[in-house]
Order: sequence, then C-alpha cells, then structure tokens
Amino acid sequence: MTKKIITFSGILFLLALISCNTANKDTITYFGGKIINPNSSHVVLYSMDKVIDTFALDSNNKFIGKIKNADEGVYYFMHGNENQHIYLEPEDSLMLRLNTWDFDESLVFAGKGAERNNILVDCFLENEKERKIFYQFNRLEPAIFKSKVDSLLAVKLETYKKYVLNHPDETKGFQDILKISLTYPTFSRLEKYPMMYAKYSENGNFPKMDASFYEYRNNIQINKDTLMYYPPFSQYIRNYLYNETYALGHAPMKSEYSSKFTLDLLKIIDHKITSENTKNAFLRQTVIGHFFNKSSCNANYKAFDSFFKLSTNDKDKKLVKNLMQDTKAVIIHTNLPDFKIIDYTNTHHSISKVIKDQSTLLFFWSPKFVSESYIVSRFKYLSNRYPNIKFIEIKIDGDKNDRIKNLDIKNQFYLDEKSDAHNFLTSKMPRSILIDKKGNVINGFASISSYNLTPFLNELNKN
Repeated sequence: MTKKIITFSGILFLLALISCNTANKDTITYFGGKIINPNSSHVVLYSMDKVIDTFALDSNNKFIGKIKNADEGVYYFMHGNENQHIYLEPEDSLMLRLNTWDFDESLVFAGKGAERNNILVDCFLENEKERKIFYQFNRLEPAIFKSKVDSLLAVKLETYKKYVLNHPDETKGFQDILKISLTYPTFSRLEKYPMMYAKYSENGNFPKMDASFYEYRNNIQINKDTLMYYPPFSQYIRNYLYNETYALGHAPMKSEYSSKFTLDLLKIIDHKITSENTKNAFLRQTVIGHFFNKSSCNANYKAFDSFFKLSTNDKDKKLVKNLMQDTKAVIIHTNLPDFKIIDYTNTHHSISKVIKDQSTLLFFWSPKFVSESYIVSRFKYLSNRYPNIKFIEIKIDGDKNDRIKNLDIKNQFYLDEKSDAHNFLTSKMPRSILIDKKGNVINGFASISSYNLTPFLNELNKN
C-alpha cells in the first residue's frame, strides 16, 4: 500500500483561519482546499444522501467551510460530476488539493485528519488497480482462486495492523472503516466470482465450491444504514444478495434477469436486510435496475407488485409508479406523439420535424440521475459505431443555460415546463426512445447502458 506525501503549498492560509478557542461548547469541523482546473464553481459535502453544505470556490479556486457539531463518520464531497469519500471527526481541519484532469489520482489531504483520509484514497486506488488482476483470477478454478485471494487479503490485513499500531489514537469507528475499505472490495469479488467464472467458462456453468469458500461471511455485519452510501460496503452487500439468489438454483444470467430471479432477489433482500433504510434502497435499486437492463417497455409487473408490498418508502413508491406510467405512455409500432423542444439559441422546434426521415435515438436525461461525463463517453461510442443513426440529447430539467460540452450542440435540446413530452417523463429518469425513418417507435423505453439495446441499434442502423 503506497502512502501519499503532501507536497502542496498554500494550505497554511486555510489552516490559519481555524481558531483554537475552545470556550464554545459547540465543536467546529473545517473542510476546505484547492481545486485545480475546476469544472464547477463549488464543492458540495454530503452525509449519506443529505447535503451538509455547499462551498463556493473563490477567485483562486480555493474554498473553506465549517461544519457545526459534525458527527464522526463517512462523508463524501462532489465537484462537478466527480466525487470521493472522506472520514471526518469533530474538530478536524481537513484540507484537500486535487486536479480535475486526474481527479482521484491527484487527490491529497493536509491538516488534522489528513493521514486517515490519505490512506482511504490509497485503498480506493489500489482497488481500482486490482480490477485488472481479477480479470485473470476469475478464470481460475475455485481452490486456486481462493488461494490467490487469501494471499491478497493477508497483505491487506497486514496493512491494517501496521496502521492501527502506528496510530493508536484512531477511533474504533475509523478502524472499522479502514478495515472495510481494505477488505470488502475483495470480499465483493469473492461473491461475484461464481458469476464471472460462468461467464468465462466453456460450459457456462457455475463452479463447484465447498462451504469454506464463504467463511469470511461469519465476520460481516450487513445491516449498517450509515454505510449504505459507502461503495466498498454497498457493493459487497449487492454482490452478496445476488449470489444468495443464484444459490436458489437460478442459471447464470445471459442478457437479462428472469422474472423469477427478480422476484426471488426481492424476497432475499426482504429476508436478509433488517435495516429499513438499507432494505428500501436495495429494493428500489433492484426493481429499477432490472427494468432498465431489460431495456424495453415490457415491464415485469409482478416484480413491481412485489416491490410495492415490500418497500415502506413512499417516495420510492411514487418514483416507481411514475416509471410504470411512463412505460405505457409511448406505444411501439406507432408514430411518436409530437412535442416541442428548445435548442440552445432558445429556438422552439417540433420533434417530428427534427427527426423527419431519419433513424433516431432520443435520449431524455436529468442531471439528477446521470452525469454529463457518462453521456459524453457513451454517445461518442454509439455515434461512431452506428453512423446511420441520429443521436439527440434532450435535457428534462436542470439549468437550461448549460449544455453538454464535447458533444455536438446541434443535437442538444431541452424541454420547457409546457412541453407535452413531460406526459411520458413523470419519473424524470433517463429514457431512450428509438424511432425509424417512418417515425415509428421501435423501442419506447431503452437504456443506453444496457447490452439489450444493441440488437435494436443494429437493426435501426441498417435502415
């Protein structure tokens, strides 16, 4: 495990702002730093899904904020479309420096709380490097795979022991987070191994493993609401739940999850997760994620019915109900209902005229659900692969003055509040509609991230 060395200057100007006055009973935690090549004017700090504060960058691209009576624990900050997690304790004075051109790799911390956050970033970067290693490991037989993983875990646990030994004042809370950051990504890959092995094996079957393969589960507590938004933890829980569902006898997934698999997964979530917030989150992610993977208006209504029975979150239920209504509002093999769109010169257009006589993919998006960086990378790939299709991006809501950089502005539009398109966009979730040259809808609810979109694009590209 590498150790970051803080080399940047100018951080003292921020630390100098911090008062040592302890007369006030309230505790003040400081969070600030400098952003090189910023891609927005501010930094937003979150705790779980709640915004703690928004800090504006000054003329030197620096920011400083203070949090009153901050709880100890995991937070994350966002700048533009990028984010990273941090661990804060009361009276910390954590200062960062990063370059958005190399966001995670350039991120370093100084001030009180820096050492613990630098090692967490190291854990993240090491985990990213290990992805390539596991491409090969996943092809190994179970005994050999487990041996490789056990060796890797031994190194990680040694890193943990050395850090705790050299930092005796660290809280139990941070020690737990550090161990999770080091080991849970590997546990997550252990849970995913059967699916990956089946993907690469000649017969496409799961490997045969004995019970000892999952002994590490005995030391894992899966019901922790406070870690629901911490990727090493949440990704492990997700892979564990899927693995438990496959263990019921389901065959490896080829292109989409069967209706029975989705129903069983929802039941597994309900049975295994006792924490209400975490359970609701995974129920929502599952039913929506499987629907988007299907990439079709032919929704699995049994799964939706099961979700409504199991979830206790009214906000989630409303979102899913809107999604279901949206699927029925555009009918395949019929002409797309006409509606108005606005370009970035503030000119109104009829969608029927914009796409006339052209094979088209309309992508409706909201910054709440999808990042601009992902849209750029995905549509550059799709437009190169399918040159006979016109790709149009339509912003549902958000700042109407912003367009997606690095994509052709002539294919970018947005909707005003009066547009009839809102009739089939009530959930505000991203949605793709594919239309042939005759104006007929061939797919009314596709997802640009789903492999199941490919056959539709192949067919559309021919015509």
